[in-house]
Amino acid sequence: MAGVPVWRSAARICAWLATAGAGVILVGAASVVISGWLIDGVEQVNGDRQTATERSALGEYFGAVSAVFSGLALLLLVTTLLFQQRELQLQRRELALQREELVASRAELRRSAAADLRGLHVQLTQMQMDDPSLSEVWNDFPGQPHAVVKQHLFANLTYSHLLLAFQWGDRSEDDLLHEARDIVRSPAFRSYWAASRSLKASLPPDSDEGRMFRLFERAMAETGGGDPPPGPGAGAGN
Repeated sequence: MAGVPVWRSAARICAWLATAGAGVILVGAASVVISGWLIDGVEQVNGDRQTATERSALGEYFGAVSAVFSGLALLLLVTTLLFQQRELQLQRRELALQREELVASRAELRRSAAADLRGLHVQLTQMQMDDPSLSEVWNDFPGQPHAVVKQHLFANLTYSHLLLAFQWGDRSEDDLLHEARDIVRSPAFRSYWAASRSLKASLPPDSDEGRMFRLFERAMAETGGGDPPPGPGAGAGN
């Protein structure tokens, strides 16, 4: 019973193949007959086979001319594509320049914001230096006389100024090291460094602040100060 459907399927396939073959034969025969009619019609219109051949040669001439124009059209198409490619490249370059200008504008805005924030920090520090009672708000250097607190605050402003110049690229590490060697010779700055060193030492070593700290530590060691001992208010500093 299972072989009956298979036999029927094979019979159907054979029938379809026979029908397709017959269709191909009929189409081929019809094409031959129609081609003969067309050839007879062309010969009757042109007079004889020689005239038809001459007119066919004339048609081939126009075919050659058509091929020339087709080649010119292809050449124009290729030229147009090349110009479009050139325009796309110019547009990409313009977009790249616009992105660079946008990045530079953002960097300038960040620098401007940092400068404004720095100016506010200077104002707050100036208020703290002018009014001893305000020193108790931040309590950076507890137990120190106000004259010493003012020295520490000024030293911190100097240090922050150099850090900002380093971050903006106005100072190289060699420039900072040279300036640090002069600054750390001051006993007042050494006192400030002792009071704020532990906080600065905890900063990430790969940050600008961390690199700045290591430069001043190197300057301390080169000028004979070594590692300054921790002083009162060892966690202080801005």
